[in-house]
Amino acid sequence: MPENNRLHRALDTPMAARARLFPRMRPDPDAFGRATEGFARFMGTPQFLVYMTVFCALWLVWNTVAPQDWRFDSAALGFTALTLMLSLQASYAAPLLLLAQNRQDDRDKVSLTEDRKRSERNLHDTEYLTRELAALRIALRDVATRDFVRSELRSVLEEMVESHDGEEIRLRRGAKKRPKKKETLSEATTQLPVVAPATDETSGEPQQK
Repeated sequence: MPENNRLHRALDTPMAARARLFPRMRPDPDAFGRATEGFARFMGTPQFLVYMTVFCALWLVWNTVAPQDWRFDSAALGFTALTLMLSLQASYAAPLLLLAQNRQDDRDKVSLTEDRKRSERNLHDTEYLTRELAALRIALRDVATRDFVRSELRSVLEEMVESHDGEEIRLRRGAKKRPKKKETLSEATTQLPVVAPATDETSGEPQQK
């Protein structure tokens, strides 16, 4: 059991990085492509044309004007070495240009794919925002506007004023009717005949029943 625990612990613990005497060589697979692209770009610059013109002119002048022992390419044979060198350069330049063009095409494909994905994402976002705006407009139709709230408050205020005025009119009418009843009662009581109490003829005091 202790050995198993020690083994599990050793497997769970990552190993520390060991110092190497010689660094591990990891070739970059894209280094050749970058080099060919750089060379192809350089071949399409004015500097390359100037350098090639100067080189060919010096070659021709040296092998024409220099002493016979110093010449390395015979003018009588049509500068065979120069022709061979230029042919070799042209034969290598065409594949290098095609390789650079293929790499550029691959980059264009990747950029086109990214642009297409970005366009689709923008289209989805635009459609989502359009749907949300339409739903918001539909929801705003049911929301009370400022004018609607003002009209409702105005109508409620008018109803309250009318009810208050009606109550005041009713109270005034009631207050006016009550004194009339008292006056009618007093008039009725005044119109009643006054009865004198009965008295003894001898004493003049009222008779007791």
